[in-house]
Amino acid sequence: MEIWPAIDIRGGQCVRLAQGDYNRETVYGAVPADMAQLWESQGARHLHLVDLDGAKDGGNTNAAAVAEIIRRVSIPCELGGGIRSEETIRAYLEMGVSRLVIGTLALKERAWFREMARKYPRRLVLGIDAKEGMVAVNGWLETSRVSAVELARQFADLPLAALVYTDIATDGMMKGPNFKEMEQMSRATAIPLVASGGVTRIGDSRLHHRTRSLRKNDRPDRSGEVRGVERIRLKRDAFSEFAGKASLFFTADVTASGRSRFRSSPRHRPAL
Repeated sequence: MEIWPAIDIRGGQCVRLAQGDYNRETVYGAVPADMAQLWESQGARHLHLVDLDGAKDGGNTNAAAVAEIIRRVSIPCELGGGIRSEETIRAYLEMGVSRLVIGTLALKERAWFREMARKYPRRLVLGIDAKEGMVAVNGWLETSRVSAVELARQFADLPLAALVYTDIATDGMMKGPNFKEMEQMSRATAIPLVASGGVTRIGDSRLHHRTRSLRKNDRPDRSGEVRGVERIRLKRDAFSEFAGKASLFFTADVTASGRSRFRSSPRHRPAL
């Protein structure tokens, strides 16, 4: 399992929204690229970027901030928010973004999403954000009548890089993830699952073990493995909890016996 730090960008700044509410914003830095370098210095192997303006209005007004992050870090970055055309997909991939998260159009233009997933295999991520189990789109401002589990199952046959599942009720609240929802999503699909929303403390990483155990009796995926939550998306607020541990960023090797063997990567914490 890997922990991926997340950088949410709005108006060119690094921010956090409480439960996706654009009126409940906390600004953590004027330059997102500085935060990206901070995470990389802590040992992050990947970054998850979110263009909040793009998620809301479908534009790419934060493209310059994303480009600056790509220029200043050496680790792969994935991006979500406002990815609603093939032109945008091509532009960001050519910029150097490793993977793109698509949510709104995956729900509203399902045939288009299928076409793009096949045209760009392993470069697209299905983004499912949910309120009480129902898919939310357009920057979480609109809640559909489609369940998150149902949408995930519809795309289970596509060559997707992953599925990022965000529980909106816990996002930005610093109270832990919604284990029940993550477990249900883990049962629904064999697509590599990224847990997002509420991850705050080291103990929240047990998502990997709980969801993997659920899948032991399920059919293996294309690689022949039974997968649980493979990645956890970690926001800026949880930095102090994780930064004080030697295993800030780690992977877990799951042995045949089901036991995990953690490999930690200790890092010195820079001055904030």
